[in-house]
Amino acid sequence: MLFKTEYKNKLVKIFVPIMLSNLISQIQMFIDRIFLGRMDILYMSAVGNATAPVWTTMSFVFSLSMGASILISQAVGEKNIEKAKQYAASMVKFHNVIPVLLFLFWMFCSPLVFTLMGVSPTVMDLCVTYTRIYSPVFLIIGLGASYSVVFQTSNYTKPLVTYGIIRSVLNIILDYLLIFGKFGFPRMEIAGAALGTTIAEYVGAFYMLYVTIAKRKKFFTSPGLKQILHAEIMPYLRSIKLGVNTALEDLLWNAGNLCIIRILNTISETAAGIYSMVFTVEVIFVVIIGSIGSGTLTLTGEATGAKDFKLYRNIVKTSIKWSFLVAAFALIFISIFPRLTLSLFTTDEAVIEMSVIYIILVAVNLFGKSGNIIVGNGIRGYGNTKWMLFTQIFGTVMVVGLAALFVFVFKLGIIGVFVAVLCDEAIRAVINFIRFLRIKF
Repeated sequence: MLFKTEYKNKLVKIFVPIMLSNLISQIQMFIDRIFLGRMDILYMSAVGNATAPVWTTMSFVFSLSMGASILISQAVGEKNIEKAKQYAASMVKFHNVIPVLLFLFWMFCSPLVFTLMGVSPTVMDLCVTYTRIYSPVFLIIGLGASYSVVFQTSNYTKPLVTYGIIRSVLNIILDYLLIFGKFGFPRMEIAGAALGTTIAEYVGAFYMLYVTIAKRKKFFTSPGLKQILHAEIMPYLRSIKLGVNTALEDLLWNAGNLCIIRILNTISETAAGIYSMVFTVEVIFVVIIGSIGSGTLTLTGEATGAKDFKLYRNIVKTSIKWSFLVAAFALIFISIFPRLTLSLFTTDEAVIEMSVIYIILVAVNLFGKSGNIIVGNGIRGYGNTKWMLFTQIFGTVMVVGLAALFVFVFKLGIIGVFVAVLCDEAIRAVINFIRFLRIKF
């Protein structure tokens, strides 16, 4: 019983601060979209179209760092802290090249991307404006991804809560001032939303830099400056070799999402906005489940390094139970208050009524998504990142194919897209769980 309590407490210690930080960020994003959606539903379409491809490339950078997270966690499980620091040092030193290239890409090539996505001329200028103002954030995400790994693998994620509060509160204040032009600030509308987010991200980054210096002893996997400067590239390449499967998996998921938005753009100008609005609600609950998944990855990595199969299994099973409780709460809440939830984003009664079924389907989808997030991180913690890539390839082909079939052949409209997403998550969750049950040390 003590053994059970110990690993559960450790899981809570890791995921709760991550959850709170990400929840605070999502609430900020929630409010940001409420501001924009209440001005014009086209702003929701613009933000949905703009953020989908931008976050695809941004999450690719974070997913690449997952290989280092796995290797560092396994080294911690082996009680080889010096080895863990070598991987961390190499990550901090070399994980900045790709983000700089992405900054240049989004600054100068964003119109081409939105043209390929089929964005209408009305929405195109809004998308490009938002993206170009937001693109400098790419210059700091390499270090952000690296030190997120250090925080997580050191089992000390508490500073992330303060970080989330600082950047999110500042973002909300700046959004209010710059979107609506309050207290003498210019009325910038969607450009103000992008600028407020960019400034807040940089302020948050400076705080994290301060924490890593002021509380360095808390981060036992954190390398010193000398170790970073003298770090060799081979540990980074080994971690990238492992992480690239997760990054490609994430890229495929996002590519599928972009294809879905492309399909939605053929239905109407507002379809992508409705899709973005509904999934913004889902994301709040996914943040909680994803944070449990982050703790699962770290602890299953440690259990793998320690060759403790029983602990490995218990961690994943406990995380699945907790994530299903979150999904159940979300389904109950959204089923009781669907219109109230949707009215936060738009005052258009017709849009609210037609979106009720969509938001309930999204809540049901959380069960399949929970299985994929938790079990997927358990499989990755074991060191197998190829399996999740293979199932994502299958999933991307399936969800895009089904969405196209339901929309273009069966003429189901937007609901066809939501049913396709539901089928994808549910089928992959079953496949991944069967693979988890077959894992043996």
